[in-house]
Amino acid sequence: MKLLVTGGAGFIGANFVHYTLQHRPEYQITVLDLLTYAGDESTLEAVKDQITFVKGDVSDAKLIDRLVETTDVVVHFAAESHNDNSLRDPWPFIRTNLVGTATILEAIRRFGKRLHHISTDEVYGDLALTDPSKFTEESPYNPSSPYSSTKAGSDLLVKAWIRSFGVKATISNCGNNYGPYQHIEKFIPRQITNILSGLRPKLYGTGEQIRDWIHVDDHNAAIHAILDRGRIGELYLVGANGEQSNKKVLETILTLMGQDKAAYDHVQDRPGHDQRYALDTQKITTELGWEPRYIKFEEGLRATIEWYTAHRSWWEPKKSAVELAYAKGGQ
Repeated sequence: MKLLVTGGAGFIGANFVHYTLQHRPEYQITVLDLLTYAGDESTLEAVKDQITFVKGDVSDAKLIDRLVETTDVVVHFAAESHNDNSLRDPWPFIRTNLVGTATILEAIRRFGKRLHHISTDEVYGDLALTDPSKFTEESPYNPSSPYSSTKAGSDLLVKAWIRSFGVKATISNCGNNYGPYQHIEKFIPRQITNILSGLRPKLYGTGEQIRDWIHVDDHNAAIHAILDRGRIGELYLVGANGEQSNKKVLETILTLMGQDKAAYDHVQDRPGHDQRYALDTQKITTELGWEPRYIKFEEGLRATIEWYTAHRSWWEPKKSAVELAYAKGGQ
């Protein structure tokens, strides 16, 4: 079975490659990645002899046609994915998330292949902190940033190609991932690497915003459940019932790393900051029998801290540039 993984040098994509090689050796994997700032070929160093790596752009139609024609399944991770960056410059998000997905879809349609499209819970907008409800597969889209808007648009493109052209595709919308190889601009690795670097962690606003956290290995196990047993044309929400406020996450990190849980600074909140994400995962657990391994958030967080502590050489060269970019924005 030949598998094309777009964005496979990024955080979730690279972990998916590692997970697949470990648990599903029947797959022959080709990774496509443009190696922008969030893509890092070193994430695949340990498995480079077990995969085929292609540097390229998902919006390059000739390249995509060539790769899709010779594969069986495409798992489409490639995306620009940082809210702050989308507020500074939306255009890379439009090109990759919208044009890139349309390019993939046209190749899938042309050659009759199978697609799984990776998306985010941020397409649904947010819930009030006092709202007990959760997003379901039927929740209306209501994105609030250029990033989430372009991801919502990419989902709608997939849905349209399924309905209009009969492409064989599924979609998953997942909560906030954490784990190894996550770019240190993201919330959890930024806090961990700040502490390891002797810097005080930073918290947007009051930190009351709630996210539905899931370890990346649990997410990737869910993707394989969808590839194996998911119904073509369906969308599945993927989460681990990991609702935590940003403040609680940061204080837990500090505690697990032997620091005073109050040893952080508040900074100016992000414009249009979503308040709460929460996913109802009954569909995937009931239909496909998938359940997360890291049921206790602290267990997965401790493993993540251990990984960043043991792999300083992976993230330290990037640290100064990341913190400089945040400092320019007063964050």
